[in-house]
Amino acid sequence: MFSVTEKRKIAEAIEKTILDLKHPEMPTEKPKFSIHIDGKENWSWADIKPNWMFDDGKEMRVNPFNEIARQLMPNKKGECEYD
Repeated sequence: MFSVTEKRKIAEAIEKTILDLKHPEMPTEKPKFSIHIDGKENWSWADIKPNWMFDDGKEMRVNPFNEIARQLMPNKKGECEYD
């Protein structure tokens, strides 16, 4: 459902929100979380984990359709992001 770039952006925002809470039961860095997001169709979903979990050199799996589709989708001005 989301591109790798979008997943990383979501993961970064979630991690920042968790750490900003400074909850006494949470670690002060690298919180572990997993979020499942259901899209409007039964085949449309995304699983998101923290970006730091992929620092071991392993790239996140890419759905080529999502990566290409995001570039080709027209923005609010009707322009595509594709270079």
